[in-house]
Amino acid sequence: MTIYDTFKNRSAQALPKLAPAEIKRIQRFGALMCFRDGERLFEAGHSSFGMYVVLKGAIRIGRYDGLGNSSVITEHGVGEFAGEISQLAGAPSLVNGHAVGEVEVLALTTEALRSLLIAEAELGERIVRAFILRRVEQLDNKDGGVVLVAPPGHPRMHALQGWLNSNGLPHRVLDPRSDEQARALVDRYQPEASDWPLAVCPDGGVKMNPTVVDLGRCLGTLPPLSPDTIWDVIVVGAGPAGLATAVYAASEGLSVLVLETRAYGGQAAASARIENYLGFPTGISGAALAGRAFVQSQKFGVKMAIPAPAGRLLCDTYPLQVEMCGSLTHLQGRAVVLSCGARYRRPSLANLKQFEGKGVYYWASPLEAGLCANDEVILVGGGNSAGQAAVYLASHAAKVHVLIRKDSLASTMSSYLIDRIAATPNIELHTQSEIVALEGCDEEGLEKVEVRNHRSKEETVYNIKHVFLFIGADPNTGWLSDCGVKVDDKGFILTGSDVPGAPGSERAALETSVPGVFAIGDVRARSTKRVAAGVGEGAAVVSQIHGFLASRP
Repeated sequence: MTIYDTFKNRSAQALPKLAPAEIKRIQRFGALMCFRDGERLFEAGHSSFGMYVVLKGAIRIGRYDGLGNSSVITEHGVGEFAGEISQLAGAPSLVNGHAVGEVEVLALTTEALRSLLIAEAELGERIVRAFILRRVEQLDNKDGGVVLVAPPGHPRMHALQGWLNSNGLPHRVLDPRSDEQARALVDRYQPEASDWPLAVCPDGGVKMNPTVVDLGRCLGTLPPLSPDTIWDVIVVGAGPAGLATAVYAASEGLSVLVLETRAYGGQAAASARIENYLGFPTGISGAALAGRAFVQSQKFGVKMAIPAPAGRLLCDTYPLQVEMCGSLTHLQGRAVVLSCGARYRRPSLANLKQFEGKGVYYWASPLEAGLCANDEVILVGGGNSAGQAAVYLASHAAKVHVLIRKDSLASTMSSYLIDRIAATPNIELHTQSEIVALEGCDEEGLEKVEVRNHRSKEETVYNIKHVFLFIGADPNTGWLSDCGVKVDDKGFILTGSDVPGAPGSERAALETSVPGVFAIGDVRARSTKRVAAGVGEGAAVVSQIHGFLASRP
């Protein structure tokens, strides 16, 4: 197959044409609507809809960036449909849609669209594939989403771009020194040094020095959550384990809310390639695996809130309550699943925080790889995640120095990764070594790294601007103290027969010391720290949740 054939096939899947018989099957899920020539069907940043199937005329899809720029992406003619991943999530559209001629459509709400996808499996597969490919094209072409405006190298940009990339959200970056519209925006708002960067939302609203919470609200990833709603299951953490729980629970008819601090996929999403996950003989990136699981969860109606860190778990009432971090909002759930994973471990370096995002990183995504192209980098860590990151970075960086405290990688890393590292000429392993100092300035970021070899007692200074830390993680359980969830001496959550006190037979295998609160994945004591194990626990806990809910009045 040639490149042209591949592109042609992908385009056909992104813009499929439904047969009359297929449209007839969709009719029971939608309602007929008519629009005049030029009338707007949906607006970027404002309109939420499920899907429009064109019966007469056409819908012109236009990219829109909040600065007033709009250009045509495509037109959906008779038999085609409008929509992409935002519509599955019930989030505002990232593009505009206008009627071309007199238009008749079959309009589906988000709920009706989800019902269609489940009831008509084969047809649903084509629709979901089209939605995914349209989002991929938006990411490639930077169509829709947020526009970030800042001088090159601004320290806040890395965190914002990293969050947008991790959540599969298209965006553009404009330099006010070279872009006229960006310069006009700056002239209008006159930002102080503390106001950078500027973010233009799809609805045209401008935010100065926004947080990821601000971006989540303007893009719809952080929807309003009512304290009056009682969810069957609240899942805290959207890593592989949490996503598995969400998919299985929602597919079995339970109402599910997922709260995630940063991005769906958790730490697994940062893996450049997972090669030991069943069913993917050539491997799959963590981001791709997480993206598929996220779309699957939206298909079954899971409500996802990102970024939405949990601040406290309250167990003295039923339903159980989760208090949002930095807010007095209490969300109610009949059962709570803790898949909150772990927090990145940080070495004891006096000025580490100064360089986080400005030379020190805890994951290796394409964004970070692009920053270190043709430079030498240091990577600290000897686990599988570190090995995958080292191999990935070696394809971009001039050289990757891998530092470990032990004598070898044999006890901490899979053999296939050890062999791959040994076969990669621009990876150098430094055993019994660690970073003892970081040097640089706020404006330029990290500039030098001092490394000590404990065997030779020598200290070497490297002119390196990028350090990647993969030194493990500590369980994210500090926020559970008010609830009395029992943990072991390392902070991992005890479940089932491991909980001291009551006989294990009175408690499900994944249930914590608090009835109705379950723990899965990396945060659970004695769990296997593997993606497949987390997914397995995420699926297994759903039957235990059913058992608990059945025992309640």
